[in-house]
Amino acid sequence: MAKSAVKSKTEKLVPLGDRVVLKRAEAEKTTLGGIVLPDSATDKPQRGEVLAVGEGYVRRDGTKIALTVKAGDLVLFSSYAGDEIKVGDETYLLLRESDILATF
Repeated sequence: MAKSAVKSKTEKLVPLGDRVVLKRAEAEKTTLGGIVLPDSATDKPQRGEVLAVGEGYVRRDGTKIALTVKAGDLVLFSSYAGDEIKVGDETYLLLRESDILATF
């Protein structure tokens, strides 16, 4: 089973078990009508790109089940899912695969 990891200039971030590392999509800066939104008016997007995945779930009998998502997938996730982590200058989201609602 191949592991994937997020690599920065100084550190390597490898999710464990059923965890997934995402890069959250950028918030929209303008509306469809062309109105520029200030930072205080923008919501954090609930979509992002999977950067790294853990090895999978472990059943009670010790067998591993691989995760459904893989690095490069675009996903939708629940609004309060996961934890934001800062590595260097970048901010990532670390969450469980069960917090991911859909891929697109």
